[in-house]
Amino acid sequence: MASSVLTFGAVNRALLNLNSCSWGNSVLSTAFSGKSLKKVTSKAVSPKNSFGNLRVVSEVDEKKQTNKDRWRGLASDISDDQQDITRGKGMVDTLFQAPMGAGTHDAIMSSYEYISTGLRQYQFDNTMNGYYIAPAFMDKLVVHIAKNFMNLPNIKVPLILGIWGGKGQGKSFQCELVFAKMGINPIMMSAGELESGNAGEPAKLIRQRYREAADRISKGKMCVLFINDLDAGAGRLGGTTQYTVNNQMVNATLMNIADNPTNVQLPGMYNQQENPRVPIIVTGNDFSTLYAPLIRDGRMEKFYWAPTREDRIGVCTGIFRADNVPREDIVKLVDTFLGQSIDFFGAIRARAYDDEVRNWISTIGVENVGKKLVNSREAPPTFDKPKMTLDKLLEYGRLLVQEQENVKRVQLADKYLKEAALGDANEDAIKNGTFYS
Repeated sequence: MASSVLTFGAVNRALLNLNSCSWGNSVLSTAFSGKSLKKVTSKAVSPKNSFGNLRVVSEVDEKKQTNKDRWRGLASDISDDQQDITRGKGMVDTLFQAPMGAGTHDAIMSSYEYISTGLRQYQFDNTMNGYYIAPAFMDKLVVHIAKNFMNLPNIKVPLILGIWGGKGQGKSFQCELVFAKMGINPIMMSAGELESGNAGEPAKLIRQRYREAADRISKGKMCVLFINDLDAGAGRLGGTTQYTVNNQMVNATLMNIADNPTNVQLPGMYNQQENPRVPIIVTGNDFSTLYAPLIRDGRMEKFYWAPTREDRIGVCTGIFRADNVPREDIVKLVDTFLGQSIDFFGAIRARAYDDEVRNWISTIGVENVGKKLVNSREAPPTFDKPKMTLDKLLEYGRLLVQEQENVKRVQLADKYLKEAALGDANEDAIKNGTFYS
């Protein structure tokens, strides 16, 4: 596997020893460091074939191979593609590694081009860091994924699981937690990839990502295709939403994959080659905007996600886990804002750092903010964790609720169509004395 290039001096030394019967085989002991040579003596060999027995091989030290090493399986890799040249770069001494671009050392692709742009990898362990997974959510997701990898007799298992519900309820994040729990690195897609200036590109991309996930499964790794906010990219949100050919082809492609999950071909390829079945997980806010035949029960299993009070408390415990907020304060906070979404409590925590940032700006001056934060030689500013008391969290929560009410009450869009005014916003500001003309 390891390739080496003998220098001119090394060749001369080998030729000088051809007449010696005691010269043995030099075996390179590198363990991917290339720093030491191990002398292996052998019995007398005839001078005419001594040079032909010269072997340079790599010796593996398993103790130096860790799970964090991306190329830890390099020693046992028997593939012959030219990617091996790039992979071995820097792992052996430069004496034994020819420069890139010399002869056969032209790598066809960079090693990072083999890493999918849709592959999502998780580095956290939710069982250790205190993240909360709702039991009902985890049950639905794990059962659906497991069923799609089983061969159940005379049972038609829907390929797609559609998780939908209110905005900001943690659907995507709960999915990521379950994937991390199961050791799955999903192939990701978002609603923004379901539209393109070129007709047919989104449908082709779905097939490519599906086949990519199937390829990972064929190599022994569990994988799923995860599409975020499907309704935003393929649904019709009112009469003003333009229904393009890409919307139509995305719905048709998902329907076709759901009906034939083991025979997904790229456009222009019609060879009968079966691929592993890949579960598809989609999220959204309103699946009634999708094409009705796509969401029928045979193709998509639907799950409406509405977190209970216990789920909200559990999620908020994970949000404030680093701030030492007592559980009774978290319960009080959740009960005070019971109708709010999950991300509302994350916004409350973010507000707690406003005072720290404001004090830092007043210290350095507004005119120096850009110099300190953009392309600065100094380290970015750090702050001590603000003390989060229940009164302060409730205050921040009321401020957020007030901004929500302003959006619902003022409705500037309607006012703009009727008159050139800011509606009730001006009147409120003038009464409060905070209006500046």
